[in-house]
Amino acid sequence: MKNIEQKCRELLIQEGIDINSEIDFDVNSKVHILSFEYIIESFMQASDESQQVFLAALQKAVDAKNMGVDNFFESMGQLLLMTHLSSKIEV
Repeated sequence: MKNIEQKCRELLIQEGIDINSEIDFDVNSKVHILSFEYIIESFMQASDESQQVFLAALQKAVDAKNMGVDNFFESMGQLLLMTHLSSKIEV
């Protein structure tokens, strides 16, 4: 059986979506650039259940056509950045 990360990649390839596509995020005037590939790899660090949820959500985004995939990766990228930045906040 193929692993979930490979399934995500194949799904994008089948739809003609470049896995190296990037999204720019402006956080406090500092630009962070995340590729679709990086976002997938990051979420594949999560539990098996979370990986399955990610794949299911990606499939729904692909099925939505138009801006579905872009919106999906923008949301997932925002989540990654919020998680990363909140872990750097010192109390």
